[in-house]
Amino acid sequence: MPKISATIVCFNEEDKIEDCLASLQPVVDEIVVVDSLSTDATLDIARRYTDKIYEQEWLGFIDQKNLAASKATHDWILNVDCDERLDSQLTTALRNLKEQLDDTCVYRMSRKTFYVYRWLNHTWYPDRTVRLFNRQKTRHGGVSPHDRIMIDDLIVKDLPGDILHYSYDNLSQHMQVIDKYTDTAAREIIASGKRVSLVTPFTHAAWAFLRMYLVRGGFLDGFAGFTACYLSMVYTYLKYSKAIFHQRRQAV
Repeated sequence: MPKISATIVCFNEEDKIEDCLASLQPVVDEIVVVDSLSTDATLDIARRYTDKIYEQEWLGFIDQKNLAASKATHDWILNVDCDERLDSQLTTALRNLKEQLDDTCVYRMSRKTFYVYRWLNHTWYPDRTVRLFNRQKTRHGGVSPHDRIMIDDLIVKDLPGDILHYSYDNLSQHMQVIDKYTDTAAREIIASGKRVSLVTPFTHAAWAFLRMYLVRGGFLDGFAGFTACYLSMVYTYLKYSKAIFHQRRQAV
């Protein structure tokens, strides 16, 4: 039977990593943790669950996750974040799948987000993402900060159940992440050579809000849904605006 290695990259996640590690134990055959020099109790907690712990200064989302996959003993990689857990249905599906893992496939899972005080059942759901893959066939790629598994000619299969994502405990955390991630996203836009017009932040931000709030039904998630949609709009506006400011500075 094929074996699965879980990979986690982390930094100062003492409040959330233990629940993540505990949810992985019934499914995987080893857990690999790559830590970005945490200063809290993250590593002490991780050592209760695995001895495969590596410390590495932050290389970026893509390189850090590929490094974690390279440290695994087994080729099948289940990648999760510290603020995520497997629900019972997904745990059962993964355990049953181990007997029939297919090298020509990657496996996609839905992710449900708990936002401040409630689950978002529409705004960011189902947010399907490939999390189980054979490292001999593919790897992490895409554009930071939103890395993805490079699918190419592989078959995508969906699994039942959800990854439970405990995202932001308060709005301040969300705002801090927006500021940090839009810096990275703007750098990627600039590096790609893409020109951004003065209307781009407005049009893309408006569509981000309308798509989440109306098309995906974010309004059904109440005030939390509206807030998440609004801040997603802010994220989109800021990443393009930061790119414009950089381009204007370069032109001076």
